[in-house]
Amino acid sequence: MKINLNKNTQKWQKIAREYADEFLQPHEVEAELNNGELSKEITKRNKERAVELGFTAIDVPKKYGGLELSMVEQVAIWEQLGRVTNALSWCFPEAQSWMFEACSEQQIEKYILPMVQGLRKDCYAITESESGSDVANLKATAKKIDNGYVLNGEKWFVTSANLADFFWFQAYLPDEEEDALFLVDIDTVGIEMIASPLFSHTYAAHHPTYQFKNVQVDESQRVGKTGDGMSYTHSWFRHERLMIGARSCGAAARLIEEAKKFADNRIVDGAPLSEKQAIQFMLADSATELWASRLMTFEAATADDNGMDVKTLHNRCSMVKLFVSEAANRIADRVVQIFGGRGYMRENVAERFYRELRCDRIWEGTSEIQKLIIARSLKKRGLDGM
Repeated sequence: MKINLNKNTQKWQKIAREYADEFLQPHEVEAELNNGELSKEITKRNKERAVELGFTAIDVPKKYGGLELSMVEQVAIWEQLGRVTNALSWCFPEAQSWMFEACSEQQIEKYILPMVQGLRKDCYAITESESGSDVANLKATAKKIDNGYVLNGEKWFVTSANLADFFWFQAYLPDEEEDALFLVDIDTVGIEMIASPLFSHTYAAHHPTYQFKNVQVDESQRVGKTGDGMSYTHSWFRHERLMIGARSCGAAARLIEEAKKFADNRIVDGAPLSEKQAIQFMLADSATELWASRLMTFEAATADDNGMDVKTLHNRCSMVKLFVSEAANRIADRVVQIFGGRGYMRENVAERFYRELRCDRIWEGTSEIQKLIIARSLKKRGLDGM
C-alpha cells in the first residue's frame, strides 16, 4: 500500500521505522506491565538516539540549526513512530516551527533551542474542566501588573507535565479582551498539581490537573504580541491533528499486519482463519480504510507544504483528525475480534491499541468539535473552497 514519496521522504521513513522497530517496539510489553515506564538506562538510550537522528529538529528552521523538513517528511516519520504502543515514541521533546515565529529571541534561547538539544521538555496547559474542547471559552486569566502578569486558573489533562519543566499556558486577558500564551517554568511559585488521574492507556507521560494561583510571571514570558490571540494555539492544533492522523495510520498498519499474520497461522476447522469470509471482510474493510486514511493525511501534508490558505488547511487537518482517528478505532476493534481471547490480553498489541487509540477521538479536539469545524468551513466556502 505504497504512496508515491520522494527519495528523501523514503529515507526518513526508513530511519523512523528502524528506530521504532529496534529501539522502541521490543519494550512495549515491559512498559505495559510497569506503568508505562522503562528503566532509566533504556529511556536515556532511546532519547539520545532520537536526538542523534535529528527527530527533535525535524520542524526547526535551518536558521536555528534545524532540519526544516517538509510536512510530508514529518508525517512519514510520525507514521512509523505511530506503530509503537505505550507512547514510547514520546521519549524526546519536539520543537515546532510555529514556536520560532511566536517566540522572542530570548524565549527561543531559553526554552525552544534546549528542546532541540533534548535538554528541556514542554507541556501544553490549555484544557479546562468546564470548557473541554471549547478553547474559546477559557476561564484562566492573565492580569497585567507592573513589568508582568498574574496568572490564575485550573488546567486539566496537561499531557506530559510530569516529565516537563515548563508550560505553554493559555489565558484570557480581561484588559485586552483576548487570549494569549505564556511560557511558565513548572517550579514557579503558585503552581500546584492537584490531581494526577489514571487513564485507560499505560503511558509514562501523565495528564495531571494544575492549579495556577496568583502566579507572577515577567512580561518577557508572554508569547507573541497584542492581537495574536489564539493564532499560535491554532497552529499547534493543526500540527497535532495532522500528526494524530499520521500516528493513527502507523498504528492501523501494524494492527492489520499482526491480524493477517495471526489469521494466516491460526487453524480453525482444518483451515487458516484467514480463509473464513467473515475474517476476510474485516481485513478488507480495514485495509481500505487505511488506504483512504493515508491518502488524506499525506495530501493534507502536501497542501501544507504548498502554502495552502491557513483557514482551508485548518479544515483539512480537522478532516484528517476526524476520519483517521475514527477509522483507526474501527480497525483496532476488528483486530481485537480477529484475535479473539488473545486480543483481550494486555500483552497483545491489539488490546493496547484498542485502549490507546480511543483517546485520539477526544484530545486535540473531539470528533464532534472537528465536525463543527468542517461544517462551518463547508457553510462559508462550499465544497470547492474546502
